[in-house]
Amino acid sequence: MQDRLLATSDWLIILVYILISLVIGLWFSKRAGKNTEEYFLSGRKLPWWIAGTAMVATTFAADTPLAVTEIVAQNGISGNWLWWSMAIGGMMTVFFFAPLWRRAGVLTDLEFTEIRYAGKPAAFLRGFRAVYLGVFMNSVIMGWVNLAMVKIMMVVLPDWNAQAFILGMMLFVALYSTLSGQWGVAITDTFQFAFAMIGCIVLAWFALDHPAINGMEGLQKSLLSGTFELLPRIGDSSVSGVLALSVSAFLTYIGVIWWSSWYPGNEPGGGGYVAQRMMSAKNESHALVATLWFNIAHYCLRPWPWIIVALVSLVIFPGLPPEQQGQGFVMVMKEVLPSGWYGFLIAAFLAAYMSTIATHLNWGASYVVNDVMKRFVFRQTEKTLIWESRLVTLGLMVLSFVITFYLLETIKGAWEFILNCGAGIGGVLILRWYWWRVNAWSEISAMIAPIITYTVLHQFFPAVVFPYSTLIITGVTTVVWVAVTFITSPVEKTHLTEFYIKTRPMGPGWKTFREESHLEGKGIPISRLVKLWLAGVVVIYFTLFSIAEFIFNRLDLALSFLGIVLLAVVVLKFDYDKYGWRMLNE
Repeated sequence: MQDRLLATSDWLIILVYILISLVIGLWFSKRAGKNTEEYFLSGRKLPWWIAGTAMVATTFAADTPLAVTEIVAQNGISGNWLWWSMAIGGMMTVFFFAPLWRRAGVLTDLEFTEIRYAGKPAAFLRGFRAVYLGVFMNSVIMGWVNLAMVKIMMVVLPDWNAQAFILGMMLFVALYSTLSGQWGVAITDTFQFAFAMIGCIVLAWFALDHPAINGMEGLQKSLLSGTFELLPRIGDSSVSGVLALSVSAFLTYIGVIWWSSWYPGNEPGGGGYVAQRMMSAKNESHALVATLWFNIAHYCLRPWPWIIVALVSLVIFPGLPPEQQGQGFVMVMKEVLPSGWYGFLIAAFLAAYMSTIATHLNWGASYVVNDVMKRFVFRQTEKTLIWESRLVTLGLMVLSFVITFYLLETIKGAWEFILNCGAGIGGVLILRWYWWRVNAWSEISAMIAPIITYTVLHQFFPAVVFPYSTLIITGVTTVVWVAVTFITSPVEKTHLTEFYIKTRPMGPGWKTFREESHLEGKGIPISRLVKLWLAGVVVIYFTLFSIAEFIFNRLDLALSFLGIVLLAVVVLKFDYDKYGWRMLNE
C-alpha cells in the first residue's frame, strides 16, 4: 500500500471538526466557571441522552477500533467476548446502583467514601484513592489512548513527529476542557460520538464495496466460516479463527472478571466517570436511563462497523504480523475511502481520542481538587477551586504525555496491569451499598491485596498469565477483605443511620441494622432488581445477536432473537409500571 497524502477537502473537514469542538468549549466556559458543581457535574442538569451518550463517547477511544480489529484477526468475532462479558456488570449498575449514586448527592464517587464510612480510615481511603486512581491509574489509561493515536498517525501521516502531534492534541483538548468543564465535555462528547459513529458506518460501507470484497456475501466467502461465529468454543480449539477458551478461562470471564475487577467504564457498582455522569443527571430516572442507554450503545451498536472493517482487513491485507493487525483498520481507511471521506474518518478518530482524553482530564481533576485539595489542604473559595481545577487538568495532561512516551510499552500490557491490580476489589464496591457490615478497612485491604498478590505472581510465578492470574488475585483479595471486615469494628451506628436515610439502600444485608435501628425498609425488593437485571442482560445480548444476524443476512435467526428482545422489554416495562418507576420524570 502506497503512502497517501491528505487532499485539501480532507484538511478542510478536519479543520471544521476542530473548530466546532473549540466553539462548544468557549460557549460553555462562562457556565463552567460558576462553581465546582457546574465545572464537574454540569450543575446536575444533564438529560439522560447527553449523560448516556457522553459515557459511550468516552469508551469509544482511539484504541478501541484497533483493539477490536486485532481481536477479530486473532480470534474471529467471538473474540469480542473478552469484553462483551462485562455487559453483565454494566446492567447490574443500571438497576442496582444508578439511582443510588444520584441519590447520594456527592460531587465525586470518592466523596461517597466519607458518607458511607466514618473517621480517619474513611478520610485516608478517600485521599489515597484520589491520588491512586485520579492521578496514577488515570494517567496510565490516557497513556494507552495516546499510544493508540500514535499507531494511527504512523499509518495516516508517517512523516509527522508523533510526540509533537500528541502534545499538540492534548494541549487542544486541555484548552477546551479547562474552559468549559463538564458541560462542554459532555456536549462535545455527544457531538464527537455521533461524528465518529457516522464515520465508522461510512467506512464499513466503502470497505464492503471494495472490488476484493464485493459485498457481504463476498466477504463471507473469502474467510473461514469459523471467523463469523458469535460464541467462543469452550475447550475446543480445532476450529481456526474462533476464540477457544478452557473451561476455567471461560468461567473466569463469565463468572468473575465482570464483577471483581476495577476497570474504567466497567467499575463494579458504578464509579469513575460513569458515576460522574450518573451524578450529573437531572434526577434518579435520568441517571438510570442514561446508564441503560450507555450499555445498549456500548455493547450492541458501537462495535459492528469496527467488526466489519476488521473482517475486510483480513481479506485486503492478509498475513499482517501480530503487532500490525490492529493497524489494519487504518490501512483499510487509506485503501477504500475517497478524498473528503478520508478526512472525515481521520477527524472521527480525533473525535474518539479527544472525547476520551477530555473526560479523563475532567474526572481526574475532580478527584484531586474535590477529594484532596478541598478536603485536606485548606478551605477555599469556589473561584479559587475552579482555577485549581484548570491547573490540575494541565498537570494531568503533562503526566500522561510522559507516561506515554517514556514508560508504557504496549496497550495490552497496560490493560492487563489495570485489571490485575484491581482484581477482587469489586466485591467491596458492590457490597458497600448492600451490606451494613462493610467498613473502610474492608475497602483499604481490597485495594492493597491485589497489588501485593500481582507483584508476587509477576516476580515469582511468571508462568501464571492473564486471565488465570486475575482468578488467583480475586480469590486472595476476597479472602483478605472479608477477614478484615470481621476483624475490624463496624461503622458507628449514627453514621450508618444517616447514610441509610440519605440513600435508602435495600436488601437482606441491611435487615439486621434496619431492625435494630427501627428504620423503615424502602425501595424495590432485591428479587425484583435481580429480575430487571437479568431481563436487561437478555436485552443486551440478544440485541447484539439480532444485529449480527441482520448484518450477515440470516433473517430467520435475526427475527427470532429480536422476538426474545421484545419479550425482555415487556418484562422490564411491566416491572417499571408496577413499581411506579417512570423512564423520565417531569
